[in-house]
Amino acid sequence: MSEYSSRADAAEPGLKAPVRWSQDHVRKIASDTGHIAPQIGEGDFTRISDNLDVWDAWPIQHEDGAAAEVEPGTTLWMALAAPHFEDPDERHGHARIHLIERKAGRWTDLGPVMPDGFSPGSREWSGSAVLGPDGKEMTLYFTVTGRRGESILTFGQRLFAARAWLGKDSGRWTLSDWRDLREVVLPDPAHYMATDSADGGPGTIKAFRDPAFFRDPADGACYLFFAGSQAGSESAFNGVVGWARGDGEGAWNILPPLISADTLNNELERPHVVYHGGAYYLFWSTQRHVFDPSGPTGPTGLYGMVADRIDGEWRPLNGTGLVFANPPQSPAQAYSWLVLPDLSVTSFVDDWGVQEDERARRFGATFAPDLHLVLQGESARLAD
Repeated sequence: MSEYSSRADAAEPGLKAPVRWSQDHVRKIASDTGHIAPQIGEGDFTRISDNLDVWDAWPIQHEDGAAAEVEPGTTLWMALAAPHFEDPDERHGHARIHLIERKAGRWTDLGPVMPDGFSPGSREWSGSAVLGPDGKEMTLYFTVTGRRGESILTFGQRLFAARAWLGKDSGRWTLSDWRDLREVVLPDPAHYMATDSADGGPGTIKAFRDPAFFRDPADGACYLFFAGSQAGSESAFNGVVGWARGDGEGAWNILPPLISADTLNNELERPHVVYHGGAYYLFWSTQRHVFDPSGPTGPTGLYGMVADRIDGEWRPLNGTGLVFANPPQSPAQAYSWLVLPDLSVTSFVDDWGVQEDERARRFGATFAPDLHLVLQGESARLAD
């Protein structure tokens, strides 16, 4: 049986064994100009605010995944945001989802998306946002982390949804009348590891986060993809891409993982699917330091697989999974890439500039320059 094969008795989506992203794939990664992102320089980005750090971002989208143009030339985005800290890692404990307007290439912060006290967590992590056919009602899928009111931050993650009305107040875009807050996907302990650790650090905690909405054009079925950790693993490096299928009545049924990096990598973050050229492309972001250090290790970058149908058979892009990496001289310059149906790619500026020994971390904390992909079958590269 090949590593792409599934159980013969799997007749329904999600009942197949997960495809392995393996050490053999990562060993074949070779750096070349087609798989290295351009260097980000000081003049390539502008902070939204000196006092606000911004990172993981996603647009308010139509159900087909395209960014919703709320007015000609204007789209609305959401991003994780926090006050500026000297240690950038502190931001994760203060994250709120903010609404951000993009108009004529300019980003404007519109403040927290949800009112104070609405979310049941101590902070809000990544998700996705879908605008209904009426162009007014929006559904936000997001990660609730910790518990509201906790004095010591915990790392339990839950997948929630809520609805709001999109409109304008005094010329400013707003989301109002927040309602229908509900936990939409419950973890299945047979397949997904619990995330109830009371402590942890970046890259080491277990995952049940980052819900990304996708409507399958083949049959109209709706899915949520998310980052998870494989249950029953004996390795500390047991990241998976999980998913759940909507039942058409508002409920979501969790399915076994699609992709497993067990023994290879701890975090397959912000997984999402784009349908292009008759194929399904599943992308995720990961960092060098969350690979098993015993090797092999891949660079920090955007990775992905391709399939002819939503449940497989998934095949690593470029034979390795790597779509593109940060440049070797700036190995952490950007992160959290999101591919849209037009194959544009957004991310945030992380530790930018040429890396030198014993220097302070330069956290860009804003949107990185857009990139663009070329996809053809199992090949993926940056556009020239």
